[in-house]
Amino acid sequence: MDAQFFTAWIEEVARAVGANRDHLTRLDAAIGDADHGSNLDRGFTAVREALAAAPGGTPGAVLSLTGTTLIRKVGGASGPLYGTAFRELGKALGSGADVTLAELASGFEAALAGVRRLGGAAEGDKTMVDALAPASRALSAAVQNGTKAEEALDAARAAAEEGAQATIPLQARKGRASYLGERSIGHQDPGAASTALVLAALHAVAAG
Repeated sequence: MDAQFFTAWIEEVARAVGANRDHLTRLDAAIGDADHGSNLDRGFTAVREALAAAPGGTPGAVLSLTGTTLIRKVGGASGPLYGTAFRELGKALGSGADVTLAELASGFEAALAGVRRLGGAAEGDKTMVDALAPASRALSAAVQNGTKAEEALDAARAAAEEGAQATIPLQARKGRASYLGERSIGHQDPGAASTALVLAALHAVAAG
């Protein structure tokens, strides 16, 4: 997986976020500021522009630029959290021109650790961690089992989607949604939903 692959991933994320902007915003309207979809759409539009202005490079550089741009352009909690995730992923991938599946799995572990450090959230708190953590575990398990890349990334996609759906019955313990107490129950976390989109986009690029 080279820089072109990761650029295509970010392009697919931008497309998916744009297509689901209103859905993400509706999810956020129920338990947050009603701006998650619009914020992410603006952020990934800026990322596409940044990558177009600095094409090529390495996988790590592509993802680091993605993270830095999101931190700069996206307000609220999602900008710093997503920005940290992509920057930590880029840092973990280093300066190599190509990335193995095992290296990508380690990168996702680093991204998850960065998000946890910044947001202080654990699984079950009704945040993006509820989608990112199972996706990271599924990818690492697939690597250990010798699974091919497309199948491994499909497992990560499925785990993220399942994790996002599992936030619906949870009571939020972190972020603005936590202020609602029991009223947060019955709503899908928008950050977990968008994380599932990010993993689905990664699989889509791998599947061609």
